[in-house]
Amino acid sequence: MDCFYVYPTVSLDPGGNSDLTPGREEFTVVAGQFARYAARCRTFAPMYRQVTLTSLHARMNGTASRPPDRAMPYADILAAWRHYMAHDNQGRGVVLIGHSQGSVVLTQLVQEEIDGKPAQARLVSAILLGTNVVVPDGADVGGTFQHIPACHAADQTGCVIAYVSFRDTAPPPPGGLFGRALDPLSQKIFTNSHALGTNPADLAGGAGPLHSYFAADFGAWAPAGFSWTRTPRTIDTPFVTTPGLLTARCVSNGAHTYLAIHVNAGADDARTRDIPGDVIVDGRLFPDWGLHRIDMHEAVGDLVDIIGRQGAAYAAGRR
Repeated sequence: MDCFYVYPTVSLDPGGNSDLTPGREEFTVVAGQFARYAARCRTFAPMYRQVTLTSLHARMNGTASRPPDRAMPYADILAAWRHYMAHDNQGRGVVLIGHSQGSVVLTQLVQEEIDGKPAQARLVSAILLGTNVVVPDGADVGGTFQHIPACHAADQTGCVIAYVSFRDTAPPPPGGLFGRALDPLSQKIFTNSHALGTNPADLAGGAGPLHSYFAADFGAWAPAGFSWTRTPRTIDTPFVTTPGLLTARCVSNGAHTYLAIHVNAGADDARTRDIPGDVIVDGRLFPDWGLHRIDMHEAVGDLVDIIGRQGAAYAAGRR
């Protein structure tokens, strides 16, 4: 089984679109979001001329000038996908994995190259985090994809896992873009529909503890003085896992559907009572983005386990 990953908006290159030379930020996000999947699949992570984080922050702050080329990222990933299918796939099942801009690009790829087409037979699953994947109310298919349903079990194949995450104490504000029945490409609003809120801790729809892996040092993401323990101590590994610290459940709240994250640390717990993950740009909090920064990290252990079971089911079905 293969995994084809498209990384989120991380490039610090100047201008609207990045170049094709990987910088530290691209290596860091691949290590944090994607490297663990290598335990279950061959990994492919193409570079692409994404809309830069520099450009995104400028737009969020109202200081943008020249707009980025929004067609360029998809053109690069389309070329990478077609090269992969022609030269590397060799009939193998493939998991598509994306976050944020990466998920938006992969959504378009699925719509144009996979959904209802011969390549769909190769799809083990699609993990599209930090974007809106829309289905009609009371249905598992339709809306964003016409032939690819939501995943409800870890041995189900050919399905999609999608969610945006928010603290359970800070749900999406009215009018927020994430978690709505809103197409991120066309800005079309679907009627009688909702965004998927698949819970990796319980694909059947209940609540469950998350198997998280985070960077030991959040760097600029974390508030000043943040520590993983109440009494700060040095952590000498690049990543930390947090057994039992976070619980997730899918919540529908008016126009929004999202993964609600609860921090379980009690008064006597030696660990942190909260986790970073908010989107803060130049000191300004953007509450409509929720825990966007950690959409992948909070559940990556669960997702790796899921694709392992999906891969086994896919292989068994082809015997």
